[in-house]
Amino acid sequence: MSEGQVVDTESAQEFMREALGKITEAEQNAIAFELQKKHARFRELLAEPRRLSADELRVLLRAIFSTRRRVPDFLDGPVAGELPAWIDDLLRSDAPVAERFQVFYDRLAGFPDTLRHDLASELLHFTSPDDYWLWTRWVWDRTTRTGALPLVTQEEYELSGETAGETYLRVGRATAFVHETGKAAGFTRIGEGAFGVDVYLACVYGVYVYTTVRMRMTQEFNRVIPPLPELCRRFLGVYRMES
Repeated sequence: MSEGQVVDTESAQEFMREALGKITEAEQNAIAFELQKKHARFRELLAEPRRLSADELRVLLRAIFSTRRRVPDFLDGPVAGELPAWIDDLLRSDAPVAERFQVFYDRLAGFPDTLRHDLASELLHFTSPDDYWLWTRWVWDRTTRTGALPLVTQEEYELSGETAGETYLRVGRATAFVHETGKAAGFTRIGEGAFGVDVYLACVYGVYVYTTVRMRMTQEFNRVIPPLPELCRRFLGVYRMES
């Protein structure tokens, strides 16, 4: 399948037009800059092999949307003693990334599926964004088959593999095509570095959330949904990012 067949360019551009009615380009660039700061924090903590302290683990877990409210489950639960070594294996094992991803995912068997792959992908991506990518529940939920990626890729492109590791590779391939197509068409030229596609996909999913909720709920309920800039920051773990 060629790049043009993977990405639904018309839909991808339409989502950006919709998003720009709710978030300015300047705000998108600001979020991309905040992701650079998140990357710097992850690199500071994870660039070298060492045993992370509980406080350092808390910083990482609080910077991830799906683990932010589950910190005690990690730090006070049965995985607490092993998690630093598991993270080190994920980031530094000589095995191919799909294998490393699968091992980390399997080790967290007591946690929900989406949280397991969210954590693995965020640790990889924000430590080395040029080499790895995001697979979070709002990017692709293989149970509900919803997320930002299926909204901007062709129906023929299957995002799920037989395993979590294979799915991570499929999500990465689709993300790379969206990023490259978007740079050419202008809808992922956000900020600097590798984070433009993250902001773009967060905007896509935010627009989807607004549309879905508007169809199902009253105007009073719609008011509880935060504005798109805040929603994107929440998805990306940089809303009121802790110092």
